[in-house]
Amino acid sequence: MKTIIRILLGCAVAFLCFICVNSVTTPIKFEKVRAEREPAVIKNLVALRTAENEFRMQNGRFTANLDSLILFVKTGTKKEVVKEGALTDKQLEDGLTELKAVRMIQKAQKTGNWKEVKEAGLEGFKRDTISAPLLSSLYKGAYDEKTIEEIVYVPYSNGKKYEVLVNDNYSTAQGIRVPLVEVRAAFDIWMADQDAQELVNLNDKEEQLGHFAGLRFGNIDEPNNNAGNWE
Repeated sequence: MKTIIRILLGCAVAFLCFICVNSVTTPIKFEKVRAEREPAVIKNLVALRTAENEFRMQNGRFTANLDSLILFVKTGTKKEVVKEGALTDKQLEDGLTELKAVRMIQKAQKTGNWKEVKEAGLEGFKRDTISAPLLSSLYKGAYDEKTIEEIVYVPYSNGKKYEVLVNDNYSTAQGIRVPLVEVRAAFDIWMADQDAQELVNLNDKEEQLGHFAGLRFGNIDEPNNNAGNWE
């Protein structure tokens, strides 16, 4: 009987030790995983913000349709200025600006008289506006037509897409209409495979602080220049 009691006590002590150790290591592991995953979630949010801002610039509004947004990025164009040459300090001190230099060259192109251009030392100065593919213009080679399609999916979520909300009816106190967008990924989406109680605790903490429980940029309730809540 004494032997059985000792064994049971030993098991109880071991179990209590496990509970104590687990209560310490589980939150640490949860936060470690969260820290490891955040950069990938944020990377896609930044890419989506770039696309949404350009969509609004060209269309006057944001879009909640991610498929349309990706199609816009893959097929659209953007005007870019190709620059060759730069004004010297001496030219700038003499009052020459890029605008004046461009107008001087445009005048020479029309008249065929390049004397003024040569006297100003602008033979190697060139500014041309071209229509560049939107994908390369916005992302500078960071994405191609295949990889850009992946930015709509939340990493570690088993293929779930970012949630997109738009508000086209917001007006400032001066009556100016301001389109708003909010793109987000809740912790429940990309931390769902981690400890359930730690996830509940994290969500409760953020909600008590009045924060969105996850990562997002923008706000459909008030303008915030599409800032991310990680910034």
